[in-house]
Amino acid sequence: MERGLTPDAVTAEIVPAAPSRLAELADVAARTFPLACPPSVAPEDVAAFIAENLTPGRFGDYLADPERTVLTAVEDGRIVGYAMMIRGEPTDPDVAGAITARPSVELSKLYVLPAAHGAGVSAMLMSGLLNEATTLGAACVWLGVNQQNTRAQRFYAKHGFAITGTKTFRLGAHIEADYVMVRPS
Repeated sequence: MERGLTPDAVTAEIVPAAPSRLAELADVAARTFPLACPPSVAPEDVAAFIAENLTPGRFGDYLADPERTVLTAVEDGRIVGYAMMIRGEPTDPDVAGAITARPSVELSKLYVLPAAHGAGVSAMLMSGLLNEATTLGAACVWLGVNQQNTRAQRFYAKHGFAITGTKTFRLGAHIEADYVMVRPS
């Protein structure tokens, strides 16, 4: 376990992502994204996704996008997790059909370093994003989660999300099967 991350003493602070910490945020994203991928996904496909979507430059774009909220969990001065929410209606017809309440926001990403698993950091990030969704007037929050990622599904269910449909997610040459989970805001 990394120094400063003890499950019985969470002292993480949830703060908006800072442009000055893009490299650190991208590093956390690159280290955590593979944890959510099914074992069947080729390492080169994971690496390609990271190179395309989770770089300092891409996070700079995300922070500049007024339709996105990116929060970080900071423990002992280090980013130990992050979450991203996207405002706007889904363009994927499978997702649109699985969501009945409008307006909606997407919980696009919520990842925490392994050393912080079980320490309450994920719950703190979730709470921060759900509060933001309420402030924005969203009727619901939705997300996509791989059908094989039962740990994440349990976490989301614990926070009021329910499976309402399915969608696909392209990861390299693979088409992954995701559940759409929705929570009233």
